[in-house]
Amino acid sequence: MQTLFPTSTTGSLPKPSWIAEPEKLWSPWKLQGSELTYGKLDALRVSIQEQQNAGLDIICDGEQTRQHFVTTFIEQLDGVDFEQRETVKIRDRYDASVPTVVGSVSRPKPVFIEDAKFLRQQTTQPIKWALPGPMTMVDTLYDAHYKDRETLAWEFAKLLNQEAKEIEAAGVDIIQFDEPAFNVFFDEVNAWGITCLEKAIEGLKCETAVHICYGYGIKANNDWKKSLGSEWRQYEEIFPKLQQSHIDIVSLECQNSHVPIELIELIRGKKVMVGSIDVASDTIETPEEVAATIREALKYVDADKLYPTTNCGMAPLSREVARDKLNALSAGAAIVRAELASTYTY
Repeated sequence: MQTLFPTSTTGSLPKPSWIAEPEKLWSPWKLQGSELTYGKLDALRVSIQEQQNAGLDIICDGEQTRQHFVTTFIEQLDGVDFEQRETVKIRDRYDASVPTVVGSVSRPKPVFIEDAKFLRQQTTQPIKWALPGPMTMVDTLYDAHYKDRETLAWEFAKLLNQEAKEIEAAGVDIIQFDEPAFNVFFDEVNAWGITCLEKAIEGLKCETAVHICYGYGIKANNDWKKSLGSEWRQYEEIFPKLQQSHIDIVSLECQNSHVPIELIELIRGKKVMVGSIDVASDTIETPEEVAATIREALKYVDADKLYPTTNCGMAPLSREVARDKLNALSAGAAIVRAELASTYTY
């Protein structure tokens, strides 16, 4: 990156109301057939423009062409039956009806390659693409075939690696793996979760990231966070081993969070995407509030390794709120960038 404190959104952005119901997570598509195909690309164009208008340095797809950050990938795999559904407890906190693994999983064709190529064609800026992480995929399904979480995660990691290599070849600069499950199943993360993640990034030459947060601003997540007490020290359980991994960037939650920010010290040496925007509130951060979060994080991560971002995806927010929050993110980063201009030359 040629910019100090390069900004980006973590993942999803609100979809236009003409393609899906606004302010609703995983909203069904309003269009069908070729209209939906072209509508998704139009939504992606709008998302890119809004990120650029806000002054973001790294452009994402905003997940405009997918309905769900995990299942949109799984839908394209063989071995998973979406008609045979079971109820499981997602992230060990809320029940959901999920598809069933009924046979050996395989990836008959690329899933996101055309969308990634389209994103690359729309901008000369660095671009980032997010994929679900192996453990989070396992935690979003009922497994009637392998009947072993680690085995299934390893199979998913191999498929994700295939997908990631093709996305990299399309010109993507950063591939991010979303692993909210890392914040829940600590023993499994340390036993095999990070190993599976490293399988997913095997052979990649682009930068790789893992996003670990406390979830979208939905009731189930907000209720869970209320139960965690005054300090959220979940990162402390996994950061030491993650620091030793080959992952380049760790994306985490900081703004309006009960995470002790000094825990970032545990991944010293990694690049860190510092969540500087609260996605669980409609309140718009001021640029100075964003700058304050960045300054605090600078105590524990080198300036050239700090990437300001959002705590999580912003799909459930209104487009207006999301737009204002992205503007605040860019403005806050600019404040601290100006403060350090004499120290760092790019």
